[in-house]
Amino acid sequence: MILELRNIYKNYQQGKMEVPVLKDISLQVEEGEYVAIMGPSGSGKTTLMNIIGCLDKPSSGIYKLAGENILDYKDKQMSEVRLNSIGFVFQSFNLMQRQSAVENVALPLLYAGVPKKERRRIATAALERVGLGERIDFKPTQMSGGQNQRVAIARAIVNNPKIILADEPTGALDSKSGEQVMELFHKLNEEGATIVMITHERDIAEHAGRILHIKDGELYDEDEKGNKIIHREEVDA
Repeated sequence: MILELRNIYKNYQQGKMEVPVLKDISLQVEEGEYVAIMGPSGSGKTTLMNIIGCLDKPSSGIYKLAGENILDYKDKQMSEVRLNSIGFVFQSFNLMQRQSAVENVALPLLYAGVPKKERRRIATAALERVGLGERIDFKPTQMSGGQNQRVAIARAIVNNPKIILADEPTGALDSKSGEQVMELFHKLNEEGATIVMITHERDIAEHAGRILHIKDGELYDEDEKGNKIIHREEVDA
């Protein structure tokens, strides 16, 4: 089991009121799985993504990553988890505009203390893996949106993370570029990558091996006919 959330609650304080955002969420993801989580705006999917990505902590519950209860970690340890265990892919790419593709991809290696020559070699290999070996010295402004997202994916995989966490990865792309990115995710998953993808688009979610739904802070699964089944009952059973 690479990822396990158990009885996760998240509440936010608004004045004197406590507002529940996530309600008793349980989720298990096996190593090598490709899972999509669908939900509309306000459903809690961004909060859930932030907790999975160690950008936020739940109000209560258990979060295990590769068997480790990471909610017990201190801030420095959590930063190391984000750097080494989770590869982030964002809708808006989040690339450094003045840096080349290879420099962008090498950033996690820089933070990890990898020597400069080795950083370039590893980053170049990651760009070749996503089909951009001939554009390693191009800057984001010299590439298309789809190419920029592939640079972002190369950056996400450069440290060989335990999980790739993708937040609306095709949201800023045209349909053709979006399809190419989905093909790349499929290829990475076939190579053994574990992927958790957040999306609101059904056709994008269908590229995953398993589709979950989040609505009003609760997580649901799908049966073979596409009907929703509340997910915590399956996990707790």
